[in-house]
Amino acid sequence: MKTVSKFGFAFLVVLTLFTMLILLQAARIPARVNSATRTLSDAKTIFEAKCASCHGKDGRGKTLKGKLIHARNLTDAKWQNDVSDERLFNSISNGRGKMPDFKKKLSEQEIDQLVAYVRHFNK
Repeated sequence: MKTVSKFGFAFLVVLTLFTMLILLQAARIPARVNSATRTLSDAKTIFEAKCASCHGKDGRGKTLKGKLIHARNLTDAKWQNDVSDERLFNSISNGRGKMPDFKKKLSEQEIDQLVAYVRHFNK
């Protein structure tokens, strides 16, 4: 009888630990989602402040200023497929053509967020 109760106790301990692990993992999931949502929201805010005057809020470059300077249409599927994240990062950091550089105005993390945000225009 003692062997059965030792086994039952061990099983109960393992089950309790397993349940705690599942609950801890479940508690972390909303934090990750909120973090990703916050990052996208931050990137959208940066894009609207620094990029939308030329590229437009929709990324199509149809603003008056964008038309004058021939701003890139960020929704162009061919361009999205051809350009690498590294090139986007470098273009935002160092500027390209009439586009100003942002390496002194934005952190590397903010530029990474913008790269991800520009990718969201690829529909």
